Amino acid sequence: MEDTLIIQGGRPLHGVVSPSGAKNAAVALLPAALLCDEPCTVENLPDIRDVRVLARILEQMGASVDYHSGCMTLDPRCVTSREATYDLIRHMRASYYLLGAMLGKFGEAKIALPGGCEIGQRPIDQHLKGMEALGAEVEVSHGFVSAKAPQGRLVGGEVYLDVVSVGATANVMMAAVRAQGRTTIVNAAKEPHIVDLANFLNAMGANVKGAGTDVIRVRGVERLHGCTYTVIPDQIETGTLMIAAAATRGDVTIENMIPAHMESISAKLEEMGVIVEEGESSIRVTDSGKPFSQTNIKTMPYPGFPTDLQQPISALLCVAQGSSMVEENIFEDRFKHLGQLQRMGAQYRVSGRVAMIDGVKSLSGSRVVATDLRAGACLVIAGLMAQGTTEITGLRHIDRGYDHLEEKLRSLGADIQRVQK
Repeated sequence: MEDTLIIQGGRPLHGVVSPSGAKNAAVALLPAALLCDEPCTVENLPDIRDVRVLARILEQMGASVDYHSGCMTLDPRCVTSREATYDLIRHMRASYYLLGAMLGKFGEAKIALPGGCEIGQRPIDQHLKGMEALGAEVEVSHGFVSAKAPQGRLVGGEVYLDVVSVGATANVMMAAVRAQGRTTIVNAAKEPHIVDLANFLNAMGANVKGAGTDVIRVRGVERLHGCTYTVIPDQIETGTLMIAAAATRGDVTIENMIPAHMESISAKLEEMGVIVEEGESSIRVTDSGKPFSQTNIKTMPYPGFPTDLQQPISALLCVAQGSSMVEENIFEDRFKHLGQLQRMGAQYRVSGRVAMIDGVKSLSGSRVVATDLRAGACLVIAGLMAQGTTEITGLRHIDRGYDHLEEKLRSLGADIQRVQK
């Protein structure tokens, strides 16, 4: 038996909805809580598989975890293990954040190489380079990364990232907060969840400055104290809901979010002829009544267009007039969803990291498979806008990063059901 989403397409979405807490922030904040010397509480966590897996990993390491209703209280004082094993790590990519947190707290760590979505190589060489710059001895063998600070504690230094890497920026930042002296991270990622992680660390007593710019400075401290912290709204879920509203020619207001985080997606939707109105903490997406115009997408580090929304917006490009170009600059294998869209009538061609999508009049319902997290979101949007019935399998990927997505869409009028087949 496998869970399947069944969508009857063609219904415009209408109403008001709020995104959950940010998945990409949550999976960094929870490992960062290991750095604390007291219990801390993280609120507004999304109810997703990645958070539940992280809770199990932390419990397996000895932490006391109380998790319910989007709120987790974590007491790291009983953590004895310095190792995160493959049996749980294999389910999620972001488990590599345990490396920086454990190395910063204990001066040593052994982490199984992580799993997650198959969207191309995501090397951790920048992570390891950063740890070595802080004095760690690092070895990769037999599927594990082992790192140790020879003197029992890392030493601050300058870390220059050869490429902008969200994961490496977060990992080095966590490792540095309890290192001796000062650390400078140059060419740092600027994503909202990097800022959120810095704010969380500072709430525990860390000294992190410059998050949101390309230079982050960390002054190491001896200890961190407990705190209560609320995760920011999910930028990618917000963008997914915006695209779904546009694709179905609906009228949706997304509340309790941060409009400034959405500027790149708002701009592209407006280029396509969609009406986007920003409020202080809301965005309204409405149909202009005009055909969608083609546009070109080039994924870039924040504040550029996010790679995690490249796949969802591809569904909308399939019915835009003319040909749209999508250039994927973050991951080299993030076009698998296009083969599934082709089953629904989409027309495209791929050359390396560039896809050309030729607009068609409409998509038609079909049986399709979600091959990764954001590909799943793309297929949901395609199903909502298609003529007829769409059946989507591979829901374990969607559940990794979206908090009850079908329930939120149903509240907006979508005909979407999860069944076992």
